Amino acid sequence: MTAPGPGGPSHPVPSPPRDRPESLADLLGGRRGAVDATAPPVAFALGWLATGRTLVGGVAAAVLVGTVVAAWRLRRGDRPRSVLIGLLAVCVAALIALRTGRATDFFLVQVLSNVASALAWVVSIVIRWPLLGVLVGVALRQRGRWRRDPALLRAYGRGSWVWAATYAVRVAVFVPLYLGGQVVALVVARVALTWPLVASALAVSWLVIRRSLPAGHPGLRHPVTVPGSGAAPDPGTEPGTNPGTEPGVGTKRERPPRGERPLR
Repeated sequence: MTAPGPGGPSHPVPSPPRDRPESLADLLGGRRGAVDATAPPVAFALGWLATGRTLVGGVAAAVLVGTVVAAWRLRRGDRPRSVLIGLLAVCVAALIALRTGRATDFFLVQVLSNVASALAWVVSIVIRWPLLGVLVGVALRQRGRWRRDPALLRAYGRGSWVWAATYAVRVAVFVPLYLGGQVVALVVARVALTWPLVASALAVSWLVIRRSLPAGHPGLRHPVTVPGSGAAPDPGTEPGTNPGTEPGVGTKRERPPRGERPLR
Protein backbone atom coordinates (compact mmCIF):
# COMPACT_ATOMS: atom_id res chain seq x y z
CA MET A 1 0.00 0.00 0.00
CA THR A 2 1.30 3.51 -0.86
CA ALA A 3 0.34 7.02 0.20
CA PRO A 4 1.26 10.46 -1.20
CA GLY A 5 4.23 12.10 0.44
CA PRO A 6 4.68 15.81 1.26
CA GLY A 7 6.07 16.62 -2.20
CA GLY A 8 3.64 14.53 -4.15
CA PRO A 9 5.48 11.22 -4.74
CA SER A 10 4.09 8.22 -3.03
CA HIS A 11 5.88 6.26 -0.34
CA PRO A 12 5.06 2.85 1.09
CA VAL A 13 2.90 2.66 4.19
CA PRO A 14 3.58 -0.37 6.41
CA SER A 15 0.62 -2.65 6.80
CA PRO A 16 -0.62 -3.22 10.36
CA PRO A 17 0.70 -6.42 11.87
CA ARG A 18 -1.68 -9.33 11.90
CA ASP A 19 -3.03 -10.30 15.26
CA ARG A 20 -1.59 -13.64 16.36
CA PRO A 21 -3.52 -15.68 18.89
CA GLU A 22 -1.46 -15.85 22.04
CA SER A 23 -0.81 -19.11 23.76
CA LEU A 24 -0.65 -19.57 27.51
CA ALA A 25 3.15 -19.55 27.20
CA ASP A 26 2.96 -16.00 25.82
CA LEU A 27 0.64 -14.89 28.61
CA LEU A 28 2.23 -16.61 31.60
CA GLY A 29 5.87 -16.38 30.63
CA GLY A 30 6.94 -19.96 31.43
CA ARG A 31 10.55 -20.41 30.38
CA ARG A 32 12.14 -17.30 31.86
CA GLY A 33 10.57 -17.77 35.27
CA ALA A 34 11.53 -21.44 35.30
CA VAL A 35 15.18 -20.72 34.46
CA ASP A 36 15.35 -18.00 37.10
CA ALA A 37 13.91 -20.35 39.72
CA THR A 38 16.38 -23.17 39.06
CA ALA A 39 19.62 -21.15 38.98
CA PRO A 40 20.02 -20.52 42.77
CA PRO A 41 19.31 -24.17 43.82
CA VAL A 42 21.81 -25.45 41.25
CA ALA A 43 24.38 -22.94 42.52
CA PHE A 44 23.69 -24.05 46.10
CA ALA A 45 24.36 -27.71 45.25
CA LEU A 46 27.53 -26.89 43.31
CA GLY A 47 28.86 -24.64 46.06
CA TRP A 48 27.93 -27.20 48.72
CA LEU A 49 29.79 -29.98 46.90
CA ALA A 50 32.78 -27.84 45.89
CA THR A 51 33.45 -26.75 49.49
CA GLY A 52 33.32 -30.23 50.99
CA ARG A 53 29.57 -30.14 51.72
CA THR A 54 29.69 -27.02 53.87
CA LEU A 55 26.57 -24.92 54.22
CA VAL A 56 28.47 -21.64 54.00
CA GLY A 57 29.79 -22.50 50.55
CA GLY A 58 26.39 -23.55 49.25
CA VAL A 59 24.57 -20.57 50.74
CA ALA A 60 27.15 -18.10 49.45
CA ALA A 61 26.91 -19.51 45.94
CA ALA A 62 23.11 -19.47 45.97
CA VAL A 63 22.85 -15.88 47.22
CA LEU A 64 25.50 -14.70 44.74
CA VAL A 65 23.74 -16.32 41.78
CA GLY A 66 20.37 -15.12 43.05
CA THR A 67 21.69 -11.55 43.15
CA VAL A 68 23.10 -11.83 39.62
CA VAL A 69 19.77 -13.21 38.35
CA ALA A 70 17.88 -10.37 40.07
CA ALA A 71 20.15 -7.76 38.47
CA TRP A 72 19.70 -9.39 35.08
CA ARG A 73 15.92 -9.43 35.47
CA LEU A 74 15.87 -5.75 36.42
CA ARG A 75 18.01 -4.90 33.41
CA ARG A 76 15.68 -6.69 31.01
CA GLY A 77 12.73 -4.73 32.42
CA ASP A 78 11.02 -7.12 34.84
CA ARG A 79 8.92 -5.63 37.62
CA PRO A 80 11.06 -4.72 40.65
CA ARG A 81 8.48 -6.23 43.02
CA SER A 82 8.63 -9.71 41.46
CA VAL A 83 12.43 -9.52 41.27
CA LEU A 84 12.74 -8.65 44.95
CA ILE A 85 10.32 -11.42 45.92
CA GLY A 86 12.45 -13.95 44.05
CA LEU A 87 15.65 -12.73 45.70
CA LEU A 88 13.96 -12.66 49.10
CA ALA A 89 12.92 -16.31 48.68
CA VAL A 90 16.56 -17.28 48.08
CA CYS A 91 17.72 -15.34 51.14
CA VAL A 92 15.02 -16.88 53.36
CA ALA A 93 15.95 -20.38 52.16
CA ALA A 94 19.61 -19.64 52.92
CA LEU A 95 18.81 -18.36 56.42
CA ILE A 96 16.69 -21.42 57.22
CA ALA A 97 19.51 -23.75 56.17
CA LEU A 98 22.07 -21.83 58.22
CA ARG A 99 19.73 -21.77 61.21
CA THR A 100 19.01 -25.50 61.22
CA GLY A 101 22.41 -26.66 59.95
CA ARG A 102 20.81 -29.02 57.42
CA ALA A 103 21.49 -28.62 53.71
CA THR A 104 18.10 -30.06 52.76
CA ASP A 105 16.37 -27.24 54.64
CA PHE A 106 17.46 -24.91 51.84
CA PHE A 107 14.60 -26.56 49.92
CA LEU A 108 12.03 -26.31 52.73
CA VAL A 109 10.51 -23.10 51.32
CA GLN A 110 10.24 -24.80 47.94
CA VAL A 111 8.43 -27.83 49.39
CA LEU A 112 6.00 -25.73 51.43
CA SER A 113 5.29 -23.36 48.56
CA ASN A 114 4.37 -26.26 46.28
CA VAL A 115 2.04 -27.72 48.92
CA ALA A 116 0.38 -24.31 49.34
CA SER A 117 0.14 -23.84 45.56
CA ALA A 118 -1.52 -27.22 45.05
CA LEU A 119 -4.13 -26.40 47.69
CA ALA A 120 -4.68 -22.90 46.29
CA TRP A 121 -5.34 -24.18 42.77
CA VAL A 122 -7.80 -26.81 44.00
CA VAL A 123 -9.66 -24.35 46.24
CA SER A 124 -9.86 -21.80 43.41
CA ILE A 125 -11.58 -24.37 41.21
CA VAL A 126 -14.02 -25.39 43.94
CA ILE A 127 -15.10 -21.79 44.64
CA ARG A 128 -15.41 -21.10 40.89
CA TRP A 129 -12.53 -18.62 40.74
CA PRO A 130 -10.02 -20.81 38.83
CA LEU A 131 -6.54 -19.36 39.15
CA LEU A 132 -5.80 -19.92 35.49
CA GLY A 133 -8.62 -17.55 34.62
CA VAL A 134 -7.43 -15.05 37.22
CA LEU A 135 -3.87 -15.04 35.85
CA VAL A 136 -4.86 -14.81 32.20
CA GLY A 137 -7.53 -12.24 33.04
CA VAL A 138 -4.95 -10.05 34.74
CA ALA A 139 -2.54 -10.46 31.83
CA LEU A 140 -5.27 -9.46 29.37
CA ARG A 141 -6.59 -6.69 31.66
CA GLN A 142 -10.06 -8.19 31.71
CA ARG A 143 -10.61 -7.97 35.47
CA GLY A 144 -13.60 -10.21 36.15
CA ARG A 145 -15.27 -10.11 32.73
CA TRP A 146 -14.17 -13.64 31.94
CA ARG A 147 -16.28 -14.97 34.84
CA ARG A 148 -19.44 -13.67 33.16
CA ASP A 149 -18.77 -16.00 30.24
CA PRO A 150 -20.08 -19.44 31.32
CA ALA A 151 -18.12 -21.29 28.63
CA LEU A 152 -14.87 -19.52 29.47
CA LEU A 153 -15.37 -20.03 33.20
CA ARG A 154 -15.87 -23.75 32.64
CA ALA A 155 -12.82 -23.94 30.36
CA TYR A 156 -10.58 -22.18 32.85
CA GLY A 157 -11.78 -24.52 35.57
CA ARG A 158 -10.82 -27.58 33.55
CA GLY A 159 -7.47 -26.06 32.58
CA SER A 160 -6.72 -25.22 36.22
CA TRP A 161 -6.89 -28.92 37.12
CA VAL A 162 -3.82 -29.42 34.92
CA TRP A 163 -1.85 -26.91 36.99
CA ALA A 164 -3.10 -28.34 40.26
CA ALA A 165 -1.79 -31.71 39.08
CA THR A 166 1.67 -30.29 38.35
CA TYR A 167 2.03 -29.04 41.92
CA ALA A 168 0.73 -32.35 43.26
CA VAL A 169 3.42 -34.17 41.24
CA ARG A 170 6.11 -31.92 42.65
CA VAL A 171 4.94 -32.50 46.20
CA ALA A 172 4.89 -36.26 45.63
CA VAL A 173 8.51 -36.12 44.44
CA PHE A 174 9.98 -33.42 46.70
CA VAL A 175 8.64 -34.59 50.06
CA PRO A 176 10.27 -38.07 50.07
CA LEU A 177 13.58 -36.61 48.84
CA TYR A 178 13.45 -33.89 51.49
CA LEU A 179 12.69 -36.34 54.28
CA GLY A 180 15.49 -38.60 53.03
CA GLY A 181 18.06 -35.79 53.05
CA GLN A 182 18.81 -36.13 49.32
CA VAL A 183 20.31 -32.73 48.43
CA VAL A 184 21.59 -33.53 44.93
CA ALA A 185 18.43 -35.46 44.06
CA LEU A 186 16.34 -32.46 45.17
CA VAL A 187 18.26 -30.21 42.79
CA VAL A 188 17.86 -32.66 39.92
CA ALA A 189 14.14 -32.95 40.66
CA ARG A 190 13.85 -29.17 40.87
CA VAL A 191 15.35 -28.75 37.41
CA ALA A 192 13.40 -31.64 35.88
CA LEU A 193 10.08 -30.54 37.37
CA THR A 194 10.40 -26.86 36.57
CA TRP A 195 10.63 -25.87 32.91
CA PRO A 196 9.83 -29.29 31.38
CA LEU A 197 6.79 -29.65 33.63
CA VAL A 198 5.74 -26.04 33.10
CA ALA A 199 6.03 -26.45 29.32
CA SER A 200 3.89 -29.58 29.46
CA ALA A 201 1.30 -27.87 31.66
CA LEU A 202 1.15 -24.88 29.33
CA ALA A 203 0.57 -27.09 26.29
CA VAL A 204 -1.97 -29.40 27.93
CA SER A 205 -3.96 -26.65 29.66
CA TRP A 206 -4.08 -24.62 26.44
CA LEU A 207 -5.38 -27.71 24.62
CA VAL A 208 -7.96 -28.34 27.35
CA ILE A 209 -9.20 -24.76 27.15
CA ARG A 210 -9.49 -24.80 23.37
CA ARG A 211 -11.42 -28.06 23.38
CA SER A 212 -13.67 -26.89 26.21
CA LEU A 213 -14.81 -23.77 24.36
CA PRO A 214 -17.79 -24.24 22.02
CA ALA A 215 -17.43 -23.84 18.27
CA GLY A 216 -17.56 -20.20 17.24
CA HIS A 217 -16.38 -18.82 20.58
CA PRO A 218 -14.20 -15.73 19.96
CA GLY A 219 -11.47 -16.88 22.35
CA LEU A 220 -9.75 -15.76 25.55
CA ARG A 221 -9.49 -12.11 24.58
CA HIS A 222 -13.21 -11.71 23.89
CA PRO A 223 -15.41 -13.13 26.68
CA VAL A 224 -19.06 -13.59 25.74
CA THR A 225 -20.42 -11.94 28.85
CA VAL A 226 -23.87 -12.56 30.27
CA PRO A 227 -25.15 -9.44 32.10
CA GLY A 228 -25.55 -9.97 35.81
CA SER A 229 -24.07 -13.44 35.72
CA GLY A 230 -20.86 -14.33 37.50
CA ALA A 231 -21.10 -18.07 36.92
CA ALA A 232 -22.60 -20.58 34.56
CA PRO A 233 -26.29 -21.38 35.09
CA ASP A 234 -27.20 -24.79 36.31
CA PRO A 235 -27.96 -27.19 33.44
CA GLY A 236 -31.65 -27.90 33.00
CA THR A 237 -32.77 -24.60 34.54
CA GLU A 238 -35.45 -22.96 32.45
CA PRO A 239 -35.11 -19.28 31.58
CA GLY A 240 -37.02 -17.08 33.98
CA THR A 241 -36.93 -19.56 36.85
CA ASN A 242 -34.78 -19.62 39.92
CA PRO A 243 -32.41 -22.60 40.37
CA GLY A 244 -33.82 -25.16 42.77
CA THR A 245 -37.48 -24.21 42.18
CA GLU A 246 -40.20 -25.65 40.04
CA PRO A 247 -40.93 -23.99 36.71
CA GLY A 248 -43.18 -21.03 37.28
CA VAL A 249 -42.35 -20.66 40.96
CA GLY A 250 -40.97 -17.24 41.73
CA THR A 251 -42.23 -15.74 38.44
CA LYS A 252 -44.86 -13.05 38.16
CA ARG A 253 -48.39 -14.37 37.62
CA GLU A 254 -50.80 -12.75 35.17
CA ARG A 255 -53.83 -11.04 36.70
CA PRO A 256 -57.27 -11.93 35.28
CA PRO A 257 -59.19 -9.21 33.45
CA ARG A 258 -61.17 -6.84 35.66
CA GLY A 259 -64.59 -8.19 36.49
CA GLU A 260 -63.63 -11.86 36.08
CA ARG A 261 -62.98 -14.16 39.00
CA PRO A 262 -59.87 -16.30 38.80
CA LEU A 263 -60.36 -20.00 38.26
CA ARG A 264 -59.46 -22.24 41.19
